[in-house]
Amino acid sequence: MNGVLPDSALRQLIENGAISAELPILPEQVQPASLDLRLGTTAWRLRASFLSGRGRKVSERLADFEMHRMDLTDGAVLEKGCVYLVPLMERLTLPKGLDAVANAKSSTGRLDLLTRLVTDEGTEFDRLPEGYDGPIYAEICPRSFSVLVRPGMRLNQLRLRQGQAVLSDNDLRALHALEPLVTGDALIDDGLGFSVDLRPTQGDLVGYRARPHSGVIDLDRIGAYRASDFWDELHTTDGQLILDPGAFYILVSREAVSIPPEYAAEMAPYLAMVGEFRVHYAGFFDPGFGHGQAGLGARGVLEVRCHEAPFALEHGQVVGRLVYERMAERPRQLYGTGIASNYQGQGLKLAKQFVAG
Repeated sequence: MNGVLPDSALRQLIENGAISAELPILPEQVQPASLDLRLGTTAWRLRASFLSGRGRKVSERLADFEMHRMDLTDGAVLEKGCVYLVPLMERLTLPKGLDAVANAKSSTGRLDLLTRLVTDEGTEFDRLPEGYDGPIYAEICPRSFSVLVRPGMRLNQLRLRQGQAVLSDNDLRALHALEPLVTGDALIDDGLGFSVDLRPTQGDLVGYRARPHSGVIDLDRIGAYRASDFWDELHTTDGQLILDPGAFYILVSREAVSIPPEYAAEMAPYLAMVGEFRVHYAGFFDPGFGHGQAGLGARGVLEVRCHEAPFALEHGQVVGRLVYERMAERPRQLYGTGIASNYQGQGLKLAKQFVAG
């Protein structure tokens, strides 16, 4: 059956060697519809981001871009504004009929830590063609904060797909009629649209802006950093927020969304030029996100960067869309059910490394 492969199928690919690794793949790496990828022991500081290009390997191109090599074994700092390439522990030998796509994990995106998958013979980031057989790499560019990383850290995730999995707008409307995917009216236009919430039901806190001169964040330290040391709170009472060029923001969607167990979804920009800003759209939504119990859904956290000119963002302005995909089978475990799901039932929430204060 066509669709995104669930956890059981991923485990089967690990068992038969289609997904292999230097060290044994850990059970907790397997998510309901994706596989977490682990950093290896080496990082190259690059003078520029690059793609290997058709017919060429990443290792062949490194001499053109490498500035110096770093050992991550005891931890190393990746500095804000710099570009790094890290070989991942995992290696892929994709069977016929399967391709793959990668996303930054939720916490990675909320730290403005640009992380993209790079492959041999690659002509685009985060995409692996059917039959890919080779190593995989993470390109990492910290944009707001310098970060301390170690081997084994999981910054991005990979999902494998067989055939056409994306739902058409008609399919989305039919699914929404059976099981509401969003609170309020559903804006369905090349995916399920969502808007920004700048009129919260309680208080006037609408988001956070990254502070430009902050300390280093050790990604392994959960709940260890005061939010006020790294973020400025944003308050508004008129439903408007003016975005500053070059600044990075954490906002939240007005709508609560639900991902039924037989589906997954990816956050994408609503329009290529929706204004002088872009939603970072690190987000991949696993089956079960915002689903179950009261069935009220969960908000989508928006990672927003403003470009070139100040931009007035208005409450209810459509800023992104969710592209839904069918699962090949229902996963055995769902997001938020028996696994460490940090953002189930979320509202406006910073990365897991921060606590209020």
